[in-house]
Amino acid sequence: MGIDLNYFKKVLEEEKARVEAELNAIAKRRVIDHHENWETIKPEMNIMTADKSEMADVSEEIENRMGMEGELEERLNEVKAALERIKKGTYGICEVGGEPINQKRLKANPMARTCIKHTKEK
Repeated sequence: MGIDLNYFKKVLEEEKARVEAELNAIAKRRVIDHHENWETIKPEMNIMTADKSEMADVSEEIENRMGMEGELEERLNEVKAALERIKKGTYGICEVGGEPINQKRLKANPMARTCIKHTKEK
């Protein structure tokens, strides 16, 4: 029994939409030379009227957003790579050993690039 590519494509497209929505809440999408990049949106603050506590809070919020933005961007890239593997016909095939990836593994992690045996090698 083969992998249900339609199922995994739907799951990955839903995850892509979810991650993009989260990214849009904290960052602006930029495309430079056909490469997508995200830039963290900094919270608004009037430096002239802000006290030290408010400035520290804003600084902490920027750091939090930058960390989240990096993690979300990495996840988005993984989802896009999995969707590309579906297009190319290589989805569900271990990138290290070339064997099929167990469907249970793919259900747990639809972006998996390797079988369990080769997890640490990629």
